[in-house]
Amino acid sequence: MKVDIWSDVQCPWCYIGKRKFETAVNDFDGEVEIEYHSFELAPDTPVDFEGSPKQYLADRKGLPLEQVDQMLERVTGIAASVGLDYDYDHVHQTNTVKAHELLHYAKSQGRQIDMKERLLKAYFVDGRHVGHIADLADLAAEIGLDRDEVVKVLTEETYLAAVKADVALATEYGIQGVPFFVFDQKYGVSGAQDSGTFVNVLEQVLSDREAVS
Repeated sequence: MKVDIWSDVQCPWCYIGKRKFETAVNDFDGEVEIEYHSFELAPDTPVDFEGSPKQYLADRKGLPLEQVDQMLERVTGIAASVGLDYDYDHVHQTNTVKAHELLHYAKSQGRQIDMKERLLKAYFVDGRHVGHIADLADLAAEIGLDRDEVVKVLTEETYLAAVKADVALATEYGIQGVPFFVFDQKYGVSGAQDSGTFVNVLEQVLSDREAVS
């Protein structure tokens, strides 16, 4: 079964959803192929955003800082419930287009899942920067990809068209938020659902497939 997932590296619910979906796949009696697709939550964000994620969210959503604090506290608690230690005090708000280009390169090398995990952990847990080419190349090298080649493809924007194609397809599907899961190119599920919900969807898709075969 093929599952296509639209997400962004700076989306806290995408990392939570990734963990919950991984649990579901482990509990599901069947083979699942996963492919990640690009979705930019804030394509207008500068690479070197001056300010904290709290300030960014307050400005972007027009909310008081106290309310943003509550939002971040809630999502941090939910992340902890699935084993993720979010550290918003050290998150570097940035533009993620280069990170998406890197994910497409990693896919060409058969390492997209590993690269996705490393980028999410770098952003939310490790306090690393995921907007600069040099920093992204370092992260890619950590999972065994060729650092010099990563610098080359990111500098030359080799995979920028692929990123834009993903974003365009998301628009065609009517995707307005992430994470968004598409099962067998037929069934869409939005949000970081509980793992049991994901298992139910996987089983239903498999049942529907068997019914027409």
